[in-house]
Amino acid sequence: MPNIVLTRIDNRLIHGQVATQWCSSIGANLILVANDDVAANSLRQGLMDMAAPAGVATRYWTIEKTIGNIHRASDAQKIFIVCETPTDVLKLVEGGVPIKKVNIGNMHMSEGKRQVATVVAVDDNDVAAFAKLKELGVELEIRKVPTEGSEDISKLFR
Repeated sequence: MPNIVLTRIDNRLIHGQVATQWCSSIGANLILVANDDVAANSLRQGLMDMAAPAGVATRYWTIEKTIGNIHRASDAQKIFIVCETPTDVLKLVEGGVPIKKVNIGNMHMSEGKRQVATVVAVDDNDVAAFAKLKELGVELEIRKVPTEGSEDISKLFR
């Protein structure tokens, strides 16, 4: 079984907070961005590689490649999965990726979304994906950085 130390939803994917605070707090040595668009965009990958901490490997895989290959991971790999949306995480879980907990980070406000927490804006599709993840036994937490407390997840469903 892959050693997934954390799965995070953050529409910025790899950036300063993910790279510095989260990686060191969870002891990750591999950041796996599971995102169909980024998997095909070498420019975005290069920019994110610059933000990744020294000594931490990066992978940019499609959702399907993640589902198909995550079980081949070495026990030595401490994997930090970063996804852009709750729908992507749900696809991973439904595809057999053993995700037990999801940290909900930045989900920026955009058209059709409503602000429900400090840095989390959702639409009906997001809410449905979170509800399904919860139903599947995945623990959800809203937390921007590891040094702050979690926000109440019931905010997601209002």
